[in-house]
Amino acid sequence: MSIRRIGEGADEGSASERARLFASRSDGKPPVRGAIRNAKLAALPVAFAGRRAAGLGKRALGRSSEEVNRDIQLRTAQHMFEVLGELKGCAAKLGQLLAIYELGLPQELAEPYRIALSRLQDSAPAMLPKTVHAAIAASMGEDWRWHFQEFDDRRAAAASLGQVHRAVWHDGRQVAVKVMYPGGRQSVAADLEQLRRISHLATVFLPGADVKAVTEAICDCVSAELDYAAEAEYQRTFAAAYADDPDFYVPAVVAQRGDVLITEWVEGTPVTRIVAAGAQAERDRVGMLMLRFVTSGWGRHGLLYADPHPGNFRVLPDGRLGVVDFGACCDWPPEGFQELAIDYCKAFFEGGPTELAAATRRHGFVESGRAFDIEALYAAVEPCSEPFKHSTYRLTTPWLRRQVRRTTNPRLSNVVREMTMPPYFTPFARAALTLAGVLSQLETEGPYRDEVLRWLPVLAETLGAIVPAEAIDPADADESEVQEPVDLAAVRQRRAAVANREMSVS
Repeated sequence: MSIRRIGEGADEGSASERARLFASRSDGKPPVRGAIRNAKLAALPVAFAGRRAAGLGKRALGRSSEEVNRDIQLRTAQHMFEVLGELKGCAAKLGQLLAIYELGLPQELAEPYRIALSRLQDSAPAMLPKTVHAAIAASMGEDWRWHFQEFDDRRAAAASLGQVHRAVWHDGRQVAVKVMYPGGRQSVAADLEQLRRISHLATVFLPGADVKAVTEAICDCVSAELDYAAEAEYQRTFAAAYADDPDFYVPAVVAQRGDVLITEWVEGTPVTRIVAAGAQAERDRVGMLMLRFVTSGWGRHGLLYADPHPGNFRVLPDGRLGVVDFGACCDWPPEGFQELAIDYCKAFFEGGPTELAAATRRHGFVESGRAFDIEALYAAVEPCSEPFKHSTYRLTTPWLRRQVRRTTNPRLSNVVREMTMPPYFTPFARAALTLAGVLSQLETEGPYRDEVLRWLPVLAETLGAIVPAEAIDPADADESEVQEPVDLAAVRQRRAAVANREMSVS
């Protein structure tokens, strides 16, 4: 087996920057001692307060408030990046999740935080080769090299709780080898304990929320991503469900041993690159495929893909969407979710404030007996349903920013502060918020309502009732076309026929 040494390519460009940021860890491991990790997390607000105090002095010396505030924002963003990126564990995962809330900030304030958060995953500290080898040996045995024809020591990608290496399996297949950070479980346990200790601060902003229950649900979700055996089973289920699918490719699981997961390699264009520089037609197509992947799964395999982060998707050369990283999955839908979806659709599209208030109480989004302004609640959340009221709709970052800022406004008059969230709803909320963020970054335009109806026909009675007259001709429409999922076999046959015609012409 040949082993290529680190420093020969992909990571060279940013190596010096990472060396500066993570010089305190010469062994290539993230800090795992609880005291060190907690001290670094605690340093964030302390350092911010120090910058604010220093800013007062600078203003007294004649610098403008705008200039001083900008400097504070940039330094705070850089500090956030360095601390969260070095800590790894769930600190980096929480940093990714916080990216959606950055959209709620004004454009001029959001920029430094966007830069810091977007660099978290790709700029995480890389494990040195000896650390990688030791971690693999701990899970696969000292003779682990026997399984590979080649193994590249260079990190191909970072994961929030580990990193990925490219290799060639003993049978010649190109594979991705995902290795958990040594001490990763202790790191995550320390992060989660810290999160539990500070979670009560959220009641300042959300006095009506059951913060403890939601915090435990978040902790459960993050802890579940440490179980590579469960992740392998989820991926096998997805791979079987989407085998030979015309739109999606899920790589097969090759092997799983302890804290090492080996899957087939996916070659393609990262969706992050489409977000940055893709043509609009491709942005629309990719965005709608991501929506289809998340919503089509429940009826096909009974699982929710809860982490539709753009870094988990690749556009293959044949146009299909490749999907990786199945750690954040769960059985779905739970009991009562179908009724919840129907009740809220009826409130938004057939009812009004009274119906929304009834659904909110019935499904546990407000504590029993708590009074709230039902008109204000309707005004705050009803605009979020706008994409489903049109034949096509374009999501944009400004649109999403308006929704986030309105619903997360810290003013006491914001009725959403009185709401809570049932713990079981946490994975769906994570998936929906993350997906909405990606679709807005892509500025995807498409038939959102019709796409949802394809895979959730139970909503057809409500959503179907608001289909514009120009969208469906009653004389031509068949009820099953609206309520039944797409016939994928027919799609494959049509594509094959088109391909054959093109070949015959050439």
